[in-house]
Amino acid sequence: MKAPNIIHLLCLAALCFSVNAEEFTYANTQSTPPNIVLILADDLAFTDLGAFGSEIKTPNIDQLAQAGIRFSNYHTAASCAPSRAMLLTGVGNHRNGVANIPEALPPEQKKHANYQGVLGHNVVTVATLLQQQGYHTYMSGKWHLGKTADLLPYRRGFERTLAMMDTGADNWEQKPYLPIYKKAHWTADGKEITLQEDFYSSELIVDSIIGFIDQNKNTGQPFFAYLPFLAVHIPVQAPKEFTDEYLDTYIKGWHHLRENRYNSAKAIGLIPSSAALGPGHFSEDWESLSEQDKRYSAKRMAVYAGMITAMDHHIGRLIDHLKANGSFDNTIFIITSDNGPEAAEMGPIMIARQGYHADYDSLGEKGSFNFIGQNFASAAASPLSLFKFYAGEGGLRVPLIISGKDIPQQAAFNSAFSYVTDITPTILQLTGTAPAGARYAGRPVEPITGKSLLPIINQQSEQVYQANEYVGYEVAGNKALFNGDFKIVFNRGPLGDSQWYLFNIRTDPGETKNLTSTHPKQFQSMLNMYHEYVLNNNVLPVNALYSQQGQVIKNGLRDVFSSQLIIIFLLFSILIGFYTFARSKRIL
Repeated sequence: MKAPNIIHLLCLAALCFSVNAEEFTYANTQSTPPNIVLILADDLAFTDLGAFGSEIKTPNIDQLAQAGIRFSNYHTAASCAPSRAMLLTGVGNHRNGVANIPEALPPEQKKHANYQGVLGHNVVTVATLLQQQGYHTYMSGKWHLGKTADLLPYRRGFERTLAMMDTGADNWEQKPYLPIYKKAHWTADGKEITLQEDFYSSELIVDSIIGFIDQNKNTGQPFFAYLPFLAVHIPVQAPKEFTDEYLDTYIKGWHHLRENRYNSAKAIGLIPSSAALGPGHFSEDWESLSEQDKRYSAKRMAVYAGMITAMDHHIGRLIDHLKANGSFDNTIFIITSDNGPEAAEMGPIMIARQGYHADYDSLGEKGSFNFIGQNFASAAASPLSLFKFYAGEGGLRVPLIISGKDIPQQAAFNSAFSYVTDITPTILQLTGTAPAGARYAGRPVEPITGKSLLPIINQQSEQVYQANEYVGYEVAGNKALFNGDFKIVFNRGPLGDSQWYLFNIRTDPGETKNLTSTHPKQFQSMLNMYHEYVLNNNVLPVNALYSQQGQVIKNGLRDVFSSQLIIIFLLFSILIGFYTFARSKRIL
């Protein structure tokens, strides 16, 4: 079957679709719609890809970037589950049920329907809509949007699935990485499974997708493949051959890396040449470390880089497979991350308790636990400020690449503001698929709140958000609102001061120049918009003492001890029953 001319599709769609998602209409074409491959990295920083100025080798992703369009002002949530829910539905996280990750929700918030931490049935996934349109739909990787039978990806529009259900897991073995989980939960096509003993997550994810594609290769139907990798979530692990490429790369430390990434970002046009380097959030000075500690810390980052290169390598295998089976030319790739880099660290006692070691020689390999920590996370986020969980640009701004044989190539970075909810309407418009109406499958559903990026892709418009429109954000009490080139932001502790700031993030992506006093009308107007966002989306406040990571620990301990108490209660009940029976029979 002849591949369609994507340019024709784009032009036709631009005429038939309104940019406003609420007025989205179906474009009926006779051409075969394109395959869609949606690749989601986990905790990948803004400048972690070669195409975004990194020293890390990502040749396969870079080739796709060079052949398509790179977005330099794309934002997501600073936490994984809210991002994934918005990515797959086009609906804001306070309307789709995932206001925060379920592990971090305090009990008082869980009383509210939009604070369940799992994907609500009031939204429809892009996979469901594409499946209805005649697409094969596949998912392989991390889900983290609900573990009950009705919430598994197999029940949310995906025809074939291999899904890891938790916040993260080991990459070499089916074992949990945190004590809040008794095991690493993996499912296949809606059933819990035990993985083979010999695997590496990025390889497994791509192998599964290739298998799904091959199973239906002769049906003549297009496919949607969603690959949410575990890379580079903790535990940061990589095959030795990939880590070894970077053993000498980071020996000058995190300050040096942050400066290098900043200079590279300016040189390639990722940020304006006049932009200042955002504040780093380092807990230690590199030069204060011993030579042994420098060597060890540098290897931590080498494993991180190796894990990204390994992911790219396996993406390359998928690309080669699509070329070999003749479907590459009719495939559009969308590549992004769920949030910025992870700064969390785990102490030696916790590492040992989970059955890991952290020996230098085999760091990142099977049986070891690795992380990059706050200092290298701050460097990876360069030139931006802060990282995962925070509403600073380092937590919210990540790479976005859209590429395909007939996607118009744009050599320069596109600096138009875009948001994670824009991905679903973009996919729908690229494939000629109608969104859900006010009701779907007999129930009311939330409308898409994102915008299709098609007008930017086909160079018919410089932006999709108008001057009077805004995008609000809140997760765990960290807040932001975007309006034109401006952003107001509020970060809680320990690194934030719980104060509102105003920045022009187009000219100052590092958030170095607070404009609250020089632009008071803009600041007040955006504060009013944020209050409107809170009211319209039922955004709940967090307790002044709330800590996201602390709440994860509390909830985890509660779950563990509740299970233990249930077991104790059952044993006690059995003993009481036996005692009563024995007394009645005069055995005792």
